Amino acid sequence: MDVLNALLQGFASALSVSNLLWCLAGCALGTAVGVLPGIGPAVAVAMLLPITAKVEITASMIFFAGIYYGAMYGGSTTSILLNTPGETASMITAMEGNKMAKSGRAGAALATSAIGSFVAGTIATVLVTLFAPVVADFAVKLGPPEYFMLMVLAFTTVSAVLGKSTLRGMTALFAGLGLGLVGLDQISGQARYTLGVPELLDGIEIVLVAVGLFAVAEVLYYALYEGREAETRNHMSRVHMSARDWKRSVPAWLRGTAIGAPFGCIPAGGTEIPTFLSYAAEKKLARGENQAEFGKQGAIEGVAGPEAANNATVTMALIPLLTLGIPTSNTTAILLGAFQNYGIQPGPQLFTTSAALVWALIASLYIGNVMLLILNLPMVGMWVKLLKIPKPQLYAGILIFATVGAYGMRQSAFDLVLLWGIGLLGVLMRRFDFPTAPVVVGMILGPLAEAQLRNAVSIGEGSAMVFLQRPMSLTLIIVVLCVLVLPRVMRAMALRKAAASAG
Repeated sequence: MDVLNALLQGFASALSVSNLLWCLAGCALGTAVGVLPGIGPAVAVAMLLPITAKVEITASMIFFAGIYYGAMYGGSTTSILLNTPGETASMITAMEGNKMAKSGRAGAALATSAIGSFVAGTIATVLVTLFAPVVADFAVKLGPPEYFMLMVLAFTTVSAVLGKSTLRGMTALFAGLGLGLVGLDQISGQARYTLGVPELLDGIEIVLVAVGLFAVAEVLYYALYEGREAETRNHMSRVHMSARDWKRSVPAWLRGTAIGAPFGCIPAGGTEIPTFLSYAAEKKLARGENQAEFGKQGAIEGVAGPEAANNATVTMALIPLLTLGIPTSNTTAILLGAFQNYGIQPGPQLFTTSAALVWALIASLYIGNVMLLILNLPMVGMWVKLLKIPKPQLYAGILIFATVGAYGMRQSAFDLVLLWGIGLLGVLMRRFDFPTAPVVVGMILGPLAEAQLRNAVSIGEGSAMVFLQRPMSLTLIIVVLCVLVLPRVMRAMALRKAAASAG
């Protein structure tokens, strides 16, 4: 009852006219930020941090939270329609959602994305309300060995599931791991693989690689290959979900939420791991004609699951931020800075010292989710009309957005050269059927995995046995081996059975 009373008081504060307006402004701005590639919620919140000097703390936190989860909604729109992820978390959505758009199902993809985000966000907010201290206590018990094995699990599932060949998936993953090593070594501070270029000392921007591999590569591939053929425009059959779409989406939303929620509590790579794991799960669980749609016409589960996982992770990331003062993503790190600007340090005492603020913030998550659904669903038909723009003009616009976004990050001409170089690499990968997503996964998680591996070996005093001595780490090793070995064993058994029945 104490939790319920506190939440009701939070709603009383969040439902004031001024706070509602701040929440609406944050959600609308967040959606716009998600649509534009290269900006992202972290940059938007960072640019708006100065308002904390003028605005009351509860209003500004509600505003920043609106930007935070609004950006996750917006990122799916351009991913589905233009194959241009506004955020790295939307890469999986781009893979299946864009194929759905090309086969005339853009409306269904946008609808399942919006509703799935609402369902996952709401369930995760209930979990934040009820279990914040409990989940945070469990997350604290995970150490470097467990974090490292979680990342190895992400590497193996992504590389094994994406693309037709595990070898090509692994090759793409190692290319991403190599790109992630560029820059200064995290421990020694030595420059690595920078080729004497000062701009590479800070490493290669992840958003730059994502936009280059997806957006620029899409445009160049169209210009070099598809643009030579007569253009066949896809008929937009409907802008809503059919009964079959609902039947396939609901379980995917729930599975995605279940996968994404725990990842919000641990600093193990943000939204990327759960979205890829959710996609891998949906592809494995799909049967018959549903499975045949993956990578071809576009499978709705491949949009519904990852989008739910993405939003559940984003919401649950507030647990370690509020209860431990530990940010698990770039955006929550900046939100931590916003708290500190007001002289408030998130941690175990926050729920007692600033209870009114915390519960108003949690109440605003419920309100924001409803606002985002109301903002996004009626606009599905309008977004789908983007596909009626002629391809040359549409792709020219994508290039302009991608170039402006890449240049705007560091105002560096070198970044533009890098963007186009990565775009050409994306064209080659697409031409020779190499999956591009493992490159980005390797880049994001590679440096984190390296740091956790070093820490784990330090804990084990130089011995790799530390991974086998901890139950959770050992469990994850067994899961990784199962992911790698079981599909091959089952395939071999199926071939043997087929040969026996033929004989």
